[in-house]
Amino acid sequence: MSVPAGGYTFGPESGRLLVKTTRTGLGAKAGHDLTIEVTRWGGEATVDPADPGGCSVVAEIDARSFEVREGTGGVKPLTDSDRADIRKNIQQKVLQADRYPAITFRSTRVEGTAAAFRIEGELTMAGVAQPVLVTGRLGDSRARGSATVTQSRWGIKPYSAFFGALKLSDDVEVEFDVALVPKA
Repeated sequence: MSVPAGGYTFGPESGRLLVKTTRTGLGAKAGHDLTIEVTRWGGEATVDPADPGGCSVVAEIDARSFEVREGTGGVKPLTDSDRADIRKNIQQKVLQADRYPAITFRSTRVEGTAAAFRIEGELTMAGVAQPVLVTGRLGDSRARGSATVTQSRWGIKPYSAFFGALKLSDDVEVEFDVALVPKA
């Protein structure tokens, strides 16, 4: 079943928004590839499968709502203390969430089909707005897709430790899988 034309809302009650990081550097074996879930976010979409140009998406993310769900690789498993430290680093050093509590996305162009769409838009994060490309698909009343965010384009220095021997890759993958709820 495809998604009928109309207005929709989405958020954590109808799906997931994940940020996936990878590690690099000489000390990469000591670190973890992380799966981080955004727990407070929401958005609206206007969908018209017959006219992609008439579609639009806006979303807002609470920069203080990133929770580490999984850490793979590494010499030892992530502890609760590690998770708390990572969360603190994300909020204070990476996203500067006290100063910039909201991350926003606003589409500027939509093209493609329900089976394979592209959304060009503007992502504002840490006080900087840059273009970003989202790819995905619609089906069974769900939207699924991803975008690659290169942190340095937003003035964000990827996290590093051990004097730079362990670093997060500059590119992070943002993935979504949401049920589209018709607007009331």
